[in-house]
Amino acid sequence: MKRLILLFWFILLFLYSCQSKKGDGSFLPLTELQPLTLGMMPTLDGLPFHIAKTQGIYDSLGLNLTILSFNSANDRDAAFQTGKMDGMITDYPSAVVLQAIHHADLGLVLKNDGYFCFIVSKESNINQLEQLKEKNIAVSRNTVIEYATDQLLSKARINLSEMNIPEIGQLPLRLQMLQYNQIDASFLPDPAASIAMNSQHRSLVSTQELGIDFTATAFSRKALNEKRKEIELLITGYNLGVDYIKMHPQKEWKQVLLEIGVPENLTGLVALPSYQKAKRPSAEGIDKAIQWLKENHRIPETYSEKNLIDTTYIPTVSTIIQYQP
Repeated sequence: MKRLILLFWFILLFLYSCQSKKGDGSFLPLTELQPLTLGMMPTLDGLPFHIAKTQGIYDSLGLNLTILSFNSANDRDAAFQTGKMDGMITDYPSAVVLQAIHHADLGLVLKNDGYFCFIVSKESNINQLEQLKEKNIAVSRNTVIEYATDQLLSKARINLSEMNIPEIGQLPLRLQMLQYNQIDASFLPDPAASIAMNSQHRSLVSTQELGIDFTATAFSRKALNEKRKEIELLITGYNLGVDYIKMHPQKEWKQVLLEIGVPENLTGLVALPSYQKAKRPSAEGIDKAIQWLKENHRIPETYSEKNLIDTTYIPTVSTIIQYQP
């Protein structure tokens, strides 16, 4: 089996080299590729990237990818703004705020697949949404966490004035506070959600059930202009990572889940998103995020989305190499 895998990557590398010919007929050396740095939270929406890196897919493509992990959206966004990374997995409200308030020049390239579960503490005795009134629900401000919480409370016909909504931006801290009954509920991504449910806390609803589409991979305009080939290869590797997840049993890549933060006893229980090949981010989802941010006076009413979705990358990845075991 190892020999077959090595043969596959050799063929993949050969195909890439053939596709990388210059107009004068010479090959573009792999050494000309620049390194790429991608930031993300410890969640499952970035799993195809992790798989592609761990299984040597990016090595075979000649891409030197570094993945940085952040425990809060604020830390991630600060690193992005200071140029410590080329791109990141972000959510639509966060991306809009970066452009509208912090004047960050960025573009959303591909849609990521993920979800959040609304977890209620086992000590809270909350079984229905209507019982959330006057409870403590932790959020991460100006992110999909707060956006989804607002949508949920609206569904339950509960006014924000009837709630206590503390800002707990650090994901591990939010989980810990739920575990110790210091908050009543919060939206949590996996693996944090599965860790909480394994401790008998309950999930009332998910962002999937609420119809909320929210995450995408974004890059600085500088990276989009100067590292085009690298980003194209990143997308190719993402697609191959999706193939790998679908075609290989989890036991072959369990270590990747452990590295993301899934406890070993939960690796076979955590519900993976239904990963799809690279698609453009949702224009409708971004419009909804903009409307919500304006209604809550987080961005100016005069803000107009300025090419937030970069449409030049996904169409260029027309040839997707399929892995056949």
